[in-house]
Amino acid sequence: MKWKQAQPIVYKQLLTTVEKNRIGHAYLFEGPKGVGKVDAMEFFVQAMVCENKTSGEPCGKCRACIRVANRNDTNFVEVFPDGQQIKIDQIRDLLAEMAKTGMEDGRKIYVIHEADRMNISASNTLLKFLEEPTTEITAILITEKLASILPTIRSRTQIISFKPGSPEMIRHFLENESIPLPLASTASYMTNDAEKAFALAKDEQFAQRRKTVLKLVKAVEAHVQEGLLFVQEEFLPTFKEKADVEEGLDLLLLAYRDLVAVKVNPDSDCAYPEMRSFYQDRALMLSYEQVSKKLEAILQARTNVPRNMNRNLLMEQLVLNLQEGYTFV
Repeated sequence: MKWKQAQPIVYKQLLTTVEKNRIGHAYLFEGPKGVGKVDAMEFFVQAMVCENKTSGEPCGKCRACIRVANRNDTNFVEVFPDGQQIKIDQIRDLLAEMAKTGMEDGRKIYVIHEADRMNISASNTLLKFLEEPTTEITAILITEKLASILPTIRSRTQIISFKPGSPEMIRHFLENESIPLPLASTASYMTNDAEKAFALAKDEQFAQRRKTVLKLVKAVEAHVQEGLLFVQEEFLPTFKEKADVEEGLDLLLLAYRDLVAVKVNPDSDCAYPEMRSFYQDRALMLSYEQVSKKLEAILQARTNVPRNMNRNLLMEQLVLNLQEGYTFV
């Protein structure tokens, strides 16, 4: 993922820190999964040790940068959860390593991944170390759950916040991973987590459900009876469970969101780019009020799914609501 483009504020912040030699003793990288925290960490570590940096930017090619990338720099230590937790012995071992006289000169850097998983004993042990900062040691804590980090630890770190991934950023990431544009576009609107989007895009069932939803859109927009028949013959057999129906309605909502976007601007980004010409034709025939009512109908159906409403009835009523003027009596 091109995290620098996705997180320009973080990139500039880290670059300036290194360029002006204002490296602190502890940082806390926080934000949702899949937004570039680990890539940014590696960039920052390389920038701190690089032998040929330019304006704070690491070269990525020198001996120091390569050793960080290959994880064989003895002054660079990472800690990961042992099972469900990061335990006190792991932190004790880490701090003992940091206290050793290094075989090599230079800054020592340690990274604690999923820092929110430190148990209380581990957190308190780390806290004592953070309370007595050492000039040549830098800590980087990484978390998706900032609120789960002890307030006393948060107060002793510089918090670097990563914003959720945008659909555009995630789409580019997926395309770089050889995901076809139509699938990449849809997955990028389903989640702001790039890793989850990648998993969706690689899921054959998701691809099939996506096709089914697009067929439903075309059937509903053609004729109410065609839509009702499609629900019985294809939609409900594909979306059998409650969670499946919720996903199906989310996918359907994206299709009508596309329709609104294309009506406003024919060149708008779409969750279903292959449907653009269909949207353009329908946009000419529908008013904003009509499209708005369709979106409201889908949202209402989505709200009713957790209430254990009969899914057969729910979907049939939705099709009728999407075709204005029809309703059950």
